Amino acid sequence: MLSFATETLRGRSKGLTAVNRELRANSEERGIMPDIKAVAIGGGTGLPVVLRCLKQYASNVTAIVSVADDGGSSGRLRRDIGILPPGDIRNCLVALAKDEDMAGLFKYRFTQGDGIAGHNLGNLIIAALTDLHGSFEDGVRVASEILSVQGQVLPSTVGNVVLRAATFDDEPITGQVKIAQTSKPLKAVYLDPPDIEAYPAAVEAILEADQVIIGPGSVFTSILPNLMVSGIGRALAKSKAIKIYVCNVLTQPGETDLFTACDHVTAIIDHGSADWIDVAVVNTRPLPGEKLTGYAESRRYPVSITTESIQSLGINIILADVLDEGNPSCHDPDKLASILRELV
Repeated sequence: MLSFATETLRGRSKGLTAVNRELRANSEERGIMPDIKAVAIGGGTGLPVVLRCLKQYASNVTAIVSVADDGGSSGRLRRDIGILPPGDIRNCLVALAKDEDMAGLFKYRFTQGDGIAGHNLGNLIIAALTDLHGSFEDGVRVASEILSVQGQVLPSTVGNVVLRAATFDDEPITGQVKIAQTSKPLKAVYLDPPDIEAYPAAVEAILEADQVIIGPGSVFTSILPNLMVSGIGRALAKSKAIKIYVCNVLTQPGETDLFTACDHVTAIIDHGSADWIDVAVVNTRPLPGEKLTGYAESRRYPVSITTESIQSLGINIILADVLDEGNPSCHDPDKLASILRELV
């Protein structure tokens, strides 16, 4: 691992490629590592990618998911029947599912029909199971059994929480969707109520973990809504696990415009504790030139590497090719798994 870190910090791209290839081969040979407990924290589309990494080598996998979402099918269910938003949790259940047929069913989205168009079938199933079994957490548990989930998916809280934000102009913004869509730089996000209780099983999973992965994902609307649940933040700071932040490949319009890798890290620890992150993993592979124009048109740009700035925060940095060449806005699960396995 030391030689790998040295190569990355020196920025030797050929060395990185060779090391990543070797790590991937070793991962395939070694398979599941017994007694390794790994926790992934986040939401959105980034968390399922990490879960696909973890189930390649960890014998015990837990996803801790934000319930601050108020958009799309989840937001409609939240407003219409008072259920916690199931969408991000459903994505994680699907990522950890052994039953691929049922996973496909949970991913199905209705495209037509008055009142049902836009709804995801998995969200509706979780809503139904919640009603049948009396609580959201029991509904998710039964959904896990239906999908034969390899691991567990837990909400960071089962309280009804609203995400709020303030811009650098001190303009207040309420709601996850509106915060994600803002065109103004964000100064901070808050939970309402601020003293919302953490889900006990999520706290326990963090305290028992050997490895905790944060991100990739929207810093202000997917990651911080978990960490700012006070019991989650305290458990993460107290945990003896190695805590790894996987930095986004691209910036996000409004939410992280022009953010460097260090800006991503700083935004997280400024909301809580430097003890939340031990290591940051940052992509070094350039994005394909033909993709850059399209991303730029939607105000998305490659995250620039700021090695010395991150190290000055007391956080180690690993620079590596973790880019998904087929979908270069995302991380490649196999490449990322090789690195995360070594960090156990």
